[in-house]
Amino acid sequence: MSRNEPTQSPSQYSSSLLMELATRARRVRKALLRAVCEAGSGHCGGALSIVEILCALYFHELRVDPARPCWEQRDRFVLSKGHACAALYAVLAEASFLSDEWTHKLRRIDGSFPGHPDMKGTPGVDMTTGSLGQGISAAVGMALGARLLANGARVYCVIGDGESQSGEVWEAAMSAAHYRLDNLVTFLDYNGLQIDGPVVEVLNIEPVTDKWRAFGWHVLDIDGHDFVQILGALDEARITQRRPTIIVAHTVKGRGVSFMEDAVDYHGKAPGKGELELALKEVEGQP
Repeated sequence: MSRNEPTQSPSQYSSSLLMELATRARRVRKALLRAVCEAGSGHCGGALSIVEILCALYFHELRVDPARPCWEQRDRFVLSKGHACAALYAVLAEASFLSDEWTHKLRRIDGSFPGHPDMKGTPGVDMTTGSLGQGISAAVGMALGARLLANGARVYCVIGDGESQSGEVWEAAMSAAHYRLDNLVTFLDYNGLQIDGPVVEVLNIEPVTDKWRAFGWHVLDIDGHDFVQILGALDEARITQRRPTIIVAHTVKGRGVSFMEDAVDYHGKAPGKGELELALKEVEGQP
């Protein structure tokens, strides 16, 4: 459960680690696709785009213990773009916080796996999210609290690019920089699409890296599907002092399923059974 030490060179990431992460990512993609299909509703596109990020966090970075999901000194994770919770549930199951039964209970009114994460109902969920912009604000509060407690906990957050149009995101950004929260790391899932279409057309957020840098954050720009780049960014964030870090992760909405990739229709559309079979075959065939 000890946090991994900073890695000085990408070459030091073992092939066995990268293979393990890729294997887990395939299983996570298949599980979330099955769950959304069975539920008949949900968000595939934005869930598929963050799989590598979540796998890198839960299987390499986070100091957590599935046997003690409420352990006070654990690292925290906040999925600010809560509609992508199928990816989070799939990763929590892969990490042994949940049983695989969750795939049959997604978005059921009598279940513990609602369409947005619920910290009171699902083991391993650290913050209830759904109203876009609020998750990162909660993450700032968590990071400040951890520093006041001096318990060594770090806080990680994932926000969406469409979500970044919300003013509350920038209020949180100002606060995190003001308090010099170097125990806070945020990923921006930059897949370029939101429910109404391309982000650049709905409400352009560029120049996004310059904006976060101007707000006082340490800014990293990576391929959000490349494990070496994700792990390297996490290593750099861990040794950055007196500033929060944002990792602008360029991703593909619907990653891993050809007919879902860069398709805005799959922002909130569940695949049918025939589509699911095709999708599972594609994911299984990935290197």
